[in-house]
Amino acid sequence: MSSLKEICSGLPLNPLPPNRGRDSRVPHAPVRTPNLTAEEERLALRNALRYFPPSHHATLAPEFAQELRQYGHIYMYRFCPVLPMRAYPIDQYPCRTRQAASIMLMIMNNLDPAVAQFPQELVTYGGNGQVFSNWAQFRLVMHYLSEMTEEQTLVMYSGHPMGLFPSLPSSPRAIITNGMVIPNYSSRDQYEKMFALGVSMYGQMTAGSYCYIGPQGIVHGTMLTVLNAGRRYLGTDDLRGRVFVTSGLGGMSGAQAKAAVIAGCVGVIAEVDEAPLRKRHEQGWLMEVTSSMDHCIKRIREAKSTKTPLSLGYHGNIVDLWERLLLEYERTGELLVDLGSDQTSLHNPFSGGYYPVQLSFRQANQLMSTDPSRFRTVVHESLRRQVKAINKLSEAGMFFWDYGNAFLLEAQRAGADVEKMGGGATEFRYPSYVQHIMGDIFSLGFGPFRWVCTSGDPQDLATTDDIATTVLEEISANVTEHIRQQYSDNIRWIKEAGKHKMVVGSQARILYSDQRGRVRIALAINQAVADGRVSAPVVISRDHHDVSGTDSPFRETSNVYDGSAFCADMAVQNFVGDAFRGATWVALHNGGGVGWGEVMNGGFGLLLDGSEEAAKRASLMLNWDVSNGVARRCWSGNSNAYETIQRTMEENRQLRVTMPFPVQDEHVLDRALQG
Repeated sequence: MSSLKEICSGLPLNPLPPNRGRDSRVPHAPVRTPNLTAEEERLALRNALRYFPPSHHATLAPEFAQELRQYGHIYMYRFCPVLPMRAYPIDQYPCRTRQAASIMLMIMNNLDPAVAQFPQELVTYGGNGQVFSNWAQFRLVMHYLSEMTEEQTLVMYSGHPMGLFPSLPSSPRAIITNGMVIPNYSSRDQYEKMFALGVSMYGQMTAGSYCYIGPQGIVHGTMLTVLNAGRRYLGTDDLRGRVFVTSGLGGMSGAQAKAAVIAGCVGVIAEVDEAPLRKRHEQGWLMEVTSSMDHCIKRIREAKSTKTPLSLGYHGNIVDLWERLLLEYERTGELLVDLGSDQTSLHNPFSGGYYPVQLSFRQANQLMSTDPSRFRTVVHESLRRQVKAINKLSEAGMFFWDYGNAFLLEAQRAGADVEKMGGGATEFRYPSYVQHIMGDIFSLGFGPFRWVCTSGDPQDLATTDDIATTVLEEISANVTEHIRQQYSDNIRWIKEAGKHKMVVGSQARILYSDQRGRVRIALAINQAVADGRVSAPVVISRDHHDVSGTDSPFRETSNVYDGSAFCADMAVQNFVGDAFRGATWVALHNGGGVGWGEVMNGGFGLLLDGSEEAAKRASLMLNWDVSNGVARRCWSGNSNAYETIQRTMEENRQLRVTMPFPVQDEHVLDRALQG
């Protein structure tokens, strides 16, 4: 049995470990189709062999070539460790600084089979959200981190560890960039080639930045979205007996079942792949599973009439489900769905992110590798059918929104009827959930703040839950009614979270908080570590999907209407600003959520070890991390952000933000433009 010490000792070369190939007990990524030329295949092989001395090339070259041709990528399965992947307690990692150990813990959590979508392909979620490109990179990174001092920084280029470089104790211990491709070459087809060559990587949001905490990371945001969708579209806080239909039970989408039940509604989630469906059911995230459409419709009617919260997984295609719901409406006049969305991985529609209704799961996986062009056509046909059914149900009174997974963007590219007459470049027939539901919350500074107890002890998590609850209750006593609603939702969440078995992988928690809440929770947890009430350091982080982490015109910045929705200054500034204000590690990615070339996002991790230095870093960095985005949203004309940054400047005299003067008389523009 290997150990953490062995995993951290570098590449095992003398002797080479046996090549066990793929593990049949875990799900695997679909075959990639990079369409390399003979010369590019040669280059991919040469690039992979650079990690090994020439004495091993004759052994490794044939198997790497086989992986490339069989799977479309060189994963180096031979070097996949036999030690079970999980977040081991921080004190078990061989290291010279706990900051490095915290990064190792987070990496291994991202690759835990209970957390990761395709663990042997180093994919955490989203079908192609890589932690690394291959297993040699994993082993080298663990080795570097185990040897790192507090005067070194690990530099990561798209999964590849460039090495340890001298730096200051105040510097980040790791700087991560993923997919930093020149804009004119940032296309899907180019990506497939670059990934196959081993020179670029899609880090998603929190996969390639080592900050994923399992589907809990999005349960809370999904619950808030469903609650606020009820308030906006149905005019009620009480969602009992209301039906929410959607699709996807994989990495991020796996949260939907649990979120629907916590929000109190009937959640019906279609999933074509039996593996994630079974996984969510076994984890207790999904209450019931059926592959019978008749039974599915029967259970919707029963739960609707008894107003019983339910999460029902339909093992089948979402298009079939939408079309059957439409048929029921046309037959009986009964609308069985109130709220609708979609969380299939449509940022990756032709490589396993979306399964067309015309084919079985097995047939689709086969066609996407044998005839990619035909598969693309079939996907487009399926999307047009899906939108047609959604449109008719929507006309009957269902409220549908885009979940920021590029559903409407890809549907538009497929020729589906999603156009909004007179809409701007980021607007469609249906709003994105940021435009209608979550955007105003971001503009108040609220977003997905999270922490991980590195002891692995559930008692530490319970203690930090209590700390966060106390902090939020204290703050909410002195805020406006609009903000109090957000605090109230989050206090309700944190009190319920322990009961709902949210933990998958590391002992982690997430909640939405604004700037003041994040800083005060971090400082209170740091003090608890210092006092010994929490037994080991705590890592704080957030989803990049936040007020200032991400520039994404079809999701996070879709409600920015001053023409800057396609500009990425905010995410880049976020990454740089977090780095010099004290983050333990920072990451900047091209791609994430809505796809390669569609978004830039920045993230961080920070270790709270109970020291005064950690408290200083947390305060300085978290204040910037939120204010950066609120200031940008204020400048774009968002009134919530204007009020929020105004209030923040009053509380901190060192903060001085350029404030916009709105045009109050539109006739001024009319007269000027008429000459």
